[in-house]
Amino acid sequence: MTTSRPEIEQRIEQLREELQKAGYAYYVLDNPLLEDVIYDQLYRELQELEKEYPYLITPESPTQRVGDRPIANFTSVEHHIPLYSLENAFNLEDLKQWENRWQKLVSTVEDPSYVCELKIDGSALALTYDNGILVRGATRGDGTTGEEITQNVRTIRSIPLKLNWQNPPSRVEVRGEAFLLLDEFKRLNLEREEKGEALLANPRNAAAGTLRQLDSSMVSERRLSFFAYTLHTPEKLKTQWDSLKLLEEIGFLVNPHRHLATSLEEVNLYYQRWESQRKSLTYLTDGVVVKLNNHALQDQLGFTVKFPRWAIALKYPAEEAPTIVKAITVNVGRTGAVTPMAVMEPVQLAGTTVQKATLHNQDRIKELDIRVGDTVIIRKAGEIIPEVVRVLTDLRPAESKPYQMPNDCPECGSLLVRPADEAVVRCVNSSCPAILKGSLIHWSSRDALDIGGLGEKIVELLIKHNLVQSIADLYHLKIEQIASLERMGTKSATNLITAIESSKKQPWYRVLYGLGIRYVGSVNAKLLVESFPTSQLLAQAKAEQLEQIHGIGSQIAHSVAQWFRVPANIDLLDRLAKVGLTLAKEITVNVPSIGALRGKTLVITGTLPTLTREKAKALIEENGGKVTDSLSAKTDYLVVGEKAGSKLEKAEKLKITLLSEAELLNICST
Repeated sequence: MTTSRPEIEQRIEQLREELQKAGYAYYVLDNPLLEDVIYDQLYRELQELEKEYPYLITPESPTQRVGDRPIANFTSVEHHIPLYSLENAFNLEDLKQWENRWQKLVSTVEDPSYVCELKIDGSALALTYDNGILVRGATRGDGTTGEEITQNVRTIRSIPLKLNWQNPPSRVEVRGEAFLLLDEFKRLNLEREEKGEALLANPRNAAAGTLRQLDSSMVSERRLSFFAYTLHTPEKLKTQWDSLKLLEEIGFLVNPHRHLATSLEEVNLYYQRWESQRKSLTYLTDGVVVKLNNHALQDQLGFTVKFPRWAIALKYPAEEAPTIVKAITVNVGRTGAVTPMAVMEPVQLAGTTVQKATLHNQDRIKELDIRVGDTVIIRKAGEIIPEVVRVLTDLRPAESKPYQMPNDCPECGSLLVRPADEAVVRCVNSSCPAILKGSLIHWSSRDALDIGGLGEKIVELLIKHNLVQSIADLYHLKIEQIASLERMGTKSATNLITAIESSKKQPWYRVLYGLGIRYVGSVNAKLLVESFPTSQLLAQAKAEQLEQIHGIGSQIAHSVAQWFRVPANIDLLDRLAKVGLTLAKEITVNVPSIGALRGKTLVITGTLPTLTREKAKALIEENGGKVTDSLSAKTDYLVVGEKAGSKLEKAEKLKITLLSEAELLNICST
């Protein structure tokens, strides 16, 4: 007896629903519905049916959590709703000052309650659901743009591929934190130790690094978890508390230790209780996030340039530990700053092994009176950078001597100087190998030109063999020059040259950030480029003009203006322009939508000849269309490029109209 297609479709749908319920019960509710052996049998049955009928595979199927092949790289995407940082508080007094600030901005307070949530030490994610189906997962990035890592996000079992929502809105945005459980972190490091691999530094960095793996099967093996904490829907709920309850109902894991407080005193009691209890948790938390519960009040208060006015992070004091100073060394950075470092007996601190701690500058050394052999107390500033807090002088060896900063640069031998208005000692030799090394590493970093393969070791080799004396020299390197270096070959050299060439396509704000101008971060670079869209205009700007830009302070303005007054820097820009780098913002012309695709739903598959995914999507939306990632009978067009996947076969089965890029452009131009 032959099974009919409707029966097959019905069985597949039944299996998916049953497996989805079982997964939710296991990973979110921690209340298994099925024994493992039963779950595995049902899963294998679904796999076999989808293998036999591949056109019936859907993105939300439990079998599609892990991609079938590694991706080449991640693409930068703009967040539909920005992800803001949180202002920090450290005690009840800080909280009261925050409360006073926001209360001055509103006339009446209808709901003064606060939602307290444990601040998870992980990596923020932005999830997008269209019609209840997960279509995009992205990293936080700079808050405005992040990296699309959908394939990796799909591997996280506590993130639903399909919302448990009867009639979901057309678009839902969910924000939350991906993290590694402490037991999972230990398991991974034990495996790496057995293999002779470098150990992961801490759970937070491990989570962030895992999310950026190009092979989603590796992400799946690391078993990340996820707590959801923000829900954006077209019709906003009344309170944050309601949002958290709805997040649970539609399939997300929400931290169970949240609390609704009616006063800051109650918030403080919650904070104090968890300062000790957090050590019993199975994951790391470094504080409490406090949010005004009332969404109408949140909307009324809005945001500063950096933070929401209606939320704050109440951080726990940094963990401290004693250790012994074995040596004091100095490090020369890319700006020439000479930073003293304490090299110590290894000690466990906030989940990591610490052997070095910054001593900041000469004044700090004098203030601490730190010496080799001293017993010191160290902590992690902001839970990231280890620093020496104090010296236990009663335990000091009798033969110890005060430390003296070197007079000459340890890298190039030049005389070190200390500018009159600074606490930092600097090497001012622009040819110093350490300054050049730092500049090249910064230039190739992810937020700058993002040159894959140009790491510290390769940079050191390029400088050692006198192949580069400036950033611009990178763009004159030849494959044979790099291939001749130690541990390099033709393939590695070719890949590096390709990455260097690709970096020419990076936008002007990334180039500006990559130049390494003091105090200019990636966000500040964007602000500068918005007001001064070309390098020529920025070079002509005075510090007073730059200060007028919202978010650019006096220190940044004067640093930028001073940098552009140095002839050598202008020569560098000229050299970069000649090799093809972008030194001007791309001007987008807003063409009124003619609505050629109004009311139509399109899906894009494969690589288009000239348009990137983002540009094709923008073109479709400008013409009134809607772009989704999932194909269904309601899809009007499938835009097909090279290496089209299973969507093409499915579209043909569903008799969906296929469009080439040329046909899409033709429709949009009529």
